[in-house]
This record gives sequence, C-alpha cells and structure tokens, in this order.
Amino acid sequence: MSIFSGLFKSRDKPQNSTAGSGYHFYLGGTTSGKAVTERSAMQMTAVYSCVRILAEAVAGLPLHLYRYTEGGGKEKAIDHPLYLLLHDEPNPEMSSFVFRETLMTHLLLWGNAYAQIIRNGKNEVVALYPLMPNKMTVDRDTNGHLYYSYNRGNDEAIRDKQSTVILRPADVLHIPGLGFDGLVGYSPIAMAKNAIGMAIACEEYGAKFFANGAAPGGVLEHPGTLKDPQRIRESWQSTYGGTSNAHRIAVLEEGMKYTPIGISPEQAQFLETRKFQINEIARIFRVPPHMVGDLEKSSFSNIEQQSLEFVKYTLDPWVIRWEQSIMRTLLSQEEKAQYFVKFNLEGLLRGDYQSRMNGYAIGRQNGWMSANDIRELENLDRIPAEEGGDLYLINGNMLPLKDAGAFANTETSDDGKEENADEEVLEVEEQDGDQSGEPDADGGTDTVSQRHHRRGKLV
Repeated sequence: MSIFSGLFKSRDKPQNSTAGSGYHFYLGGTTSGKAVTERSAMQMTAVYSCVRILAEAVAGLPLHLYRYTEGGGKEKAIDHPLYLLLHDEPNPEMSSFVFRETLMTHLLLWGNAYAQIIRNGKNEVVALYPLMPNKMTVDRDTNGHLYYSYNRGNDEAIRDKQSTVILRPADVLHIPGLGFDGLVGYSPIAMAKNAIGMAIACEEYGAKFFANGAAPGGVLEHPGTLKDPQRIRESWQSTYGGTSNAHRIAVLEEGMKYTPIGISPEQAQFLETRKFQINEIARIFRVPPHMVGDLEKSSFSNIEQQSLEFVKYTLDPWVIRWEQSIMRTLLSQEEKAQYFVKFNLEGLLRGDYQSRMNGYAIGRQNGWMSANDIRELENLDRIPAEEGGDLYLINGNMLPLKDAGAFANTETSDDGKEENADEEVLEVEEQDGDQSGEPDADGGTDTVSQRHHRRGKLV
C-alpha cells in the first residue's frame, strides 16, 4: 500500500501565481506550429480589428466624476482634481482618449492594465502614466502584502542606475482582466493561441500560395538517371516559380514530364477556413461579426440589435472593471461615500432618429421628461426656466404636473353628478311671474328660490 501511495498522489492545490504575464502556458507552442505572442497576434487583421474596436469604444466614452447631492441626485464634480485627470488630461504627455486607449489595448492583449499614480504632498492624484504589463510583476512579501515590481528595460529613459522599481498598491492603478485568483488577469491571446495560430498559418499559406503563382508543387519525372537533380530543381524554380513567372510556358526536354501534386485550395477549403477563424477570433473578444467586416448573416434589422447587445454584453463588463478599479484606487475612503466615477453609455445606446423622437414624446407626454431634459440628451441649448423649459407636463390638456389632480376637489350630488361648491348659478328671467322670485298670487312659495337654496348658493 505504501508503494502505491508513493506513486499515485493527489493533485496539489492551485497556487496563487501572480508573476506578471510570464505564465507557464506561454512556453508551449501551438498546434499549427506558429509562435503566437501579443505583438505577433496584432499582425492578424481580425485580432487587430477587435482590439481596436474595443479600445477605441472605451476611450471614446465620456468619463465623468460625479458628486452625490442632498436630494438623492448627482452632479459633476468639476472642482475635484481627479475630474480633469480622468476627463481631459491624465498627464502632460497624453490626452484622456490616448491614455484609456493604451490601457485598454494592454488589457485586451496581456489581460492586465497598469498605470503609475503620481501624488502630491496632500495625497492627491496629480498624474497617471501607463506601464507595460509584460514588465510588471505582482507578488507578495513575507507578511502577505501585495507589491508591484516594475522592470524598466533599456528602451526607456532611465536617469538612475536602478532598473527595478518597487511600487505600493496605492501607487498603481491596476485593472485586471479575467483570471483565476482575482489578483491578475490572464492574457486572452495566450488562452486562444491555438485558434490565433491557425489563423496565422492560413494567412501564411495563402500568401505563399499566391507568391508561387497560385500553382501547387509538382514532380519532374525523367526517364533516365539524373546526375545533378539539384541543378535541375533550381533551374525549374528560378524559371517557372514565383508570381512574376506565373502562366509561363514550360519546355521539357529529354522525355521529362511534370506532374502537379498537392491539395488545391478548394479541397482544403481555404476561404472557408479563413472565414471561420475570423469568426472564432471575433467570438473570443465577443465582437459582433459585422463589426469586423463579416456581413454574410447581417441585415438592416439585426445589425441594430447586435450593436445594442455589443454595448450591453461586451462593453458594459469592461466599463464596470474600469469604474470600480478607479474608485478603489484613486478615491479615499471618505471620498468614496461622496463621489463616484461613471462612463456615459447613452450615446451608444441611442437608436435612430425616429426611435429617439418617439421615446422623447412618450416621456414628455407622461410627465417624466421636460423640454430641457430632452434638449440636453440631444446636445441642444436649454430653454430658460421662465419660458417653461423645466416644466413637467402630462398628456391631456398639457397641464402642469401640480395641477393634475384639481378635478378631485369637486363635490358629487345625490344623483351622482359632479357639482362644484363654488359654482355660480345664474338666475334665468322668465316672462312668467312664477319664475321671478316673488310670491305668487296664491301665496305659495317661490320654486326658484327653493331650487337655489338646495344648490347651496343664490345669486
């Protein structure tokens, strides 16, 4: 029993590996035989398109710092120092768009995005600088505390001799992607290296196929014995190989015969394979096929729905990662109860002009949108409040919202008809003396006075 226990052991528990991007599965090759790295993957058009679409989409979204108001609403905290860094200029060298585009590219390729936080003496954030993920290592010290080790290479401007910089978690804005331990993310390129390697192989095959004149290889047969076959092979290749020699007429001597061999592109389903790999890469990044140029199964009706699903199921998770990482690192504990960071996705969720106008009309007629609310969404100037720009109206007679229940003050008579207590009753003058209000000749009671008395008021 002891022999078997020594041979067969239970699987060890997962280790908390946080050593940058140098994961062990990077070392293995791909099934296609092509080396796949972050930079080589970007040479694939589908990968480049998906990364560019996501990076530019996140970078182009308006990013604001808001402050909670007493009434439960929110307002832009323009006076906060962090507002300018996030919205306009994170550092003197780049704009907010370029900064977020760079970090999002790192996040899509390496699975992690890092930025160094520069603070002043008041512990206020004054600048944010992006850091390369492949040079960053996340580890724990002897006490179990996280620290970041950044290895500056020779390609950076180093003023001192120190090549490795140790950074605290408070000095690094870290946005992790999908991972196994919650500390660091794993590279989507590494996780899908076989699919990307196959796409690279298909692209290389097509390039070499057309570079060879779109002709497969073949065999030169000679009835006798050749003394120098290498010379004949090189002569044939130099004369009839390559795109410049395509469709040239070959002259065979001494009974030689050329037999083409190899698999044709139709048999290998070259185009179908390339198309499938493009869809495979788009599936990895969760990008709709029509956004990478595949319009085979797209129509006017489903493209708009796919675009909305792209915002909801693709962009929204990335945006939440950004918002929570920024609030966790850049805001203090006291500021977290007063401020929050929010990307504005309303611009991407807007439909066509007719759909927006129909939605505005419903909101306007039902009293939960004013004219200025609609004009702000359409980037139009506000209407002054004295001209009714901030009024909330309801459908019907378009009364102000505060007068919507005025009809409830009416009284109901015994017969079920509504009567107003303040209603003025006009006396109708008749030619007959019985309707004049005076007693009749028989000394009876005036019927008009009695009727008015019952109504409550006599005019």
